[in-house]
Formats: sequence, C-alpha cells, structure tokens
Amino acid sequence: MALYEYAHDLDTPVHPVSAPDYMPREQLRALQLHRLQGLVRRMYDNVPLVRARMDERGVKPEHIKTLDDIALLPFMMKTDLRDEYPFGLLASPMNDIVRFHCSSGTTGKPIVIGNTQNDILVWQNGCMRALAMCGVRSSDVMQVAYGYGLFTGGLGLHYGGEGLGCAVLPTSGGNTDRQLMLMKDMGVTVIACTPSYFLHLIDEGMKKGIDFKTDMKLKHGVFGAEPWAEEMRAKIEELTGITTHDIYGLTEISGPGVANDCAHRRGLHVFEDHFYPEIIDPETLEPLPDGEKGELVFTTLSRTGTPMLRYRTRDLSRITPEPCPCGRTIRTIERVSARSDDMLIIRGVNVFPSQIEAGLMAIDAVLPHYLIVVDKTNGLDTLEIKVEVTPETFSDDIKSLEKLRARIGHAVQRIININASITLVEPHTLPRSEGKLRRVNDLRKKA
Repeated sequence: MALYEYAHDLDTPVHPVSAPDYMPREQLRALQLHRLQGLVRRMYDNVPLVRARMDERGVKPEHIKTLDDIALLPFMMKTDLRDEYPFGLLASPMNDIVRFHCSSGTTGKPIVIGNTQNDILVWQNGCMRALAMCGVRSSDVMQVAYGYGLFTGGLGLHYGGEGLGCAVLPTSGGNTDRQLMLMKDMGVTVIACTPSYFLHLIDEGMKKGIDFKTDMKLKHGVFGAEPWAEEMRAKIEELTGITTHDIYGLTEISGPGVANDCAHRRGLHVFEDHFYPEIIDPETLEPLPDGEKGELVFTTLSRTGTPMLRYRTRDLSRITPEPCPCGRTIRTIERVSARSDDMLIIRGVNVFPSQIEAGLMAIDAVLPHYLIVVDKTNGLDTLEIKVEVTPETFSDDIKSLEKLRARIGHAVQRIININASITLVEPHTLPRSEGKLRRVNDLRKKA
C-alpha cells in the first residue's frame, strides 16, 4: 500500500489533509499491520541490535501475523541510541539519508536520528494534520519560535505550516523584543513554541504595555516539547484570550506531529497510520488494555532512516477507549503531564512537578513561574518551592503574604502529602527560558 493511499470519499467538513484521521478502523488496522510487517523485516535485515534481540527471543519477521504479535518484539530505549551512536541504528544506506537531527540534551553524547526523504514527508504530514486539527488554515500567519537546527521543533512546524499554505515566520527562539515586534506588526495569528517561552513573551509584552487580547491578532497557540498542566493552559488562555493546543512528539519518533488535541480536548489524537501506540506497565513491561495508565510506547510504522520498534518514551499516559465526538477514528492518548524519569522521590513519596504546578495555578495571586528546589539536610529531604506572585500581592502587608504562603503550602500539601517551604518572590525574579524550561533543581544529585 502506498504511503498516502487513503480513502478520500469521506463526507466530513474538515481540511482535506485530515482525511486519514477518519479512516475506517478495519482499513486502518490493515494498513498498520502491513507497515509493521515491512518495518520488522527492514529492521531485522539492517539493524544488528534489533536482529540480535529478536533472535534471543526466537522471533523472526514472518512470526508477525497480527497486530497483537507486536508484543513478541523487543523494546528500544534512549540508551540504545546512545550506545549505538552515531550510525548503529540506521536501517537505510547512507546515500538514502538526507538529514540528521539530534536530541536537545546538553550533556553527553546526543541521540542521532537519520531521516530519508520519505521520513521528512511523513514528518511534514503529521505536522500538517496537527495544525489542521487546531483550526490553522492557509490564511493564517504562523510564527514558529521553536528552536531551529538540530532540534526538531522549529523545522517540523515550519514544514507543517508551509504545507498548509500558511505564511510562516521562522523566528526561532530568542530575541524576545523582535519576536513581540514582528508578532504585532505582521498580524501573527498562530504562535508555535514551548509554553514556558510563550509565558516569557507574555511577561515581556506586559512590561511594554502590550495587551495580548487587544493589541495582537493571535488566535491559536501550538505548544509542546515540555509537560504543561491543564491549569497552566487555563492561565495562558486567561491572559491572552487565545485557544491553546497541545502538540506531542519526540526526536526519536519523528519530532512534533505524532499526536495533537482537537477542539473537544478529550486527549491527543495519535496519527496511528504512522505511529503505533501501546501502553505498558513500566515495571512488568506487559501491555495494558485501553483505559489503563502506564508508560507510552511507540513504533514508527512509516519511518525508514532510523525507525523505532516499541520505543519506550518514559511518558505516562493512557489510551482513551471512548471515541471522540469529533468523529476521528484514530485513537487518543491522555495528555502527557508527567514523565517517569521526571519523578522525584522525596521522603519516600513519589512526586511529579506537574502535581505541584496544578496546585500553584489554582491560586489567583500566583503567577505561572515557579522553581522546585530539593535538597537534603541532616539526612532528611527538604522541599522548597519558589513562586512568583502578582505585583499587587507582593506589595501587600506582611500578614497578607503570610496568609498566601500558608494557603499555597496547604494546597501543595493536599496534593503531594508533603510539607514544603514556600518562598514568595517578586515578578520576573525566577529564570526564564527560550527553549525547554527546567523547573526543578535537585541539589541532592550535586552533593
């Protein structure tokens, strides 16, 4: 079956690029199996690591007769990409590779993903469908403030926007003053960046007297590359009046454009014709049924350069069993608000930064900027949360600040069952980021 051989007789009022999202499930599963079988054969023949692991299990490509047989296959992890750096996982000859992308990590060997021309088209297709799902159309002006270069964010959304016919403004990250000037002067209607960087743009704009609701033409924000809670989404929409959209992807899988939320916000629709999702128990590694929460695993059904077979993302989610009211037949996953490797163990309690964020954002006087500091004193873990509050609040009397500090402490304690030290700071005190923002400083690792 050809790459884009889909049924186009769908009587659905959506952008034409979204037709695959409405494919009958029987047809979709047949396509998934066809692509899975081809992928397994390609990786068995060309990737020694995968062939060795399959041989250890006594599994051959011809054993994959149904989609359920995917459970026979070995997993892949980020350590595999580092161990096989730089070219050990290539499944295509070098003369078919047209581009490499690398992870955004800053320490150690990066992960390297080789892309064939087919892979670039698959990536663009996912980003086009994601943007179309957001309601982006050819009449929009889209500012892409994700980083360009080795990081996949910028180029992915750039190609997606151009594919839809948008006027794309490739600002990349940084130079916030220029970002705001161009956003205003050029009538930008769609902003694509990390949610933390958009919060920084809001901050800087407000200092310049910019009202995002009246001075900007923004309608849509396409945010990803880092977990962000529903409470953070509500805060952004309240401050700017835009509609926010969650786009999901990983460099290892393709980049942005693996999944996206629709207007109903029942989760993120996975573009299943290219990316096969599973949920596994992170301890036993056994597959979990739809509806149960666990670790998200992806198989890249259409990639040919550096494909991934049952790649463990470390993201925590679940596949939603209920159909979405939008009518799409591709399944949804719950928004990823936490990663298993982001989990902090504090005094024996499992704590995710997103839990703390949810508690903070529920309090009006709190701004969406915070820093979690974990340390150890006399052998006991300590937890401090530094949080910015509104200028009006910070100028209040000491008694009012103490009440707010106690209120925040109680809110956090109810969620994570740990008493935290709350430090209130003035606006624009905590670090900002032009890319992915690190909100946790675990000093125990530096001791």
